[in-house]
Amino acid sequence: MQFKVNLDTIILYVQNVDNLKAFYTDTFNLKVIEEYHSTWALLEAGNCKIGLHKIGAQYWDESKGAFKFDNNSKIVFEIDEDLNKVREHFINQNVAMREIKTFDNYDYWLCDGEDPEGNVFQLRQRKQLL
Repeated sequence: MQFKVNLDTIILYVQNVDNLKAFYTDTFNLKVIEEYHSTWALLEAGNCKIGLHKIGAQYWDESKGAFKFDNNSKIVFEIDEDLNKVREHFINQNVAMREIKTFDNYDYWLCDGEDPEGNVFQLRQRKQLL
């Protein structure tokens, strides 16, 4: 069977929904389109939505302090602005950012960063704009 799919929402399981909601709305200017009692927030992110779902208590230990999640996913945000300026702005806002990089024969500049719980995001900008 063949059918067409459209990516609608990516859900991140997080310890502190309110903290990450503030991070993504303040840092990326995403709009909250749905939320429920600090356990769920749905953010509009262009053609896709990002859901923030409170992780079950059985999956984290409060005695270990601030939660940092090591995962194998990355959210990519394509930007039109100068990547160097956006990266510098994020660093000034105390957002953990890595160096700008690219690959041979690849049309984009890339820069990874981390949200407060360690989820990796990437900023991507077409080379001709730099």
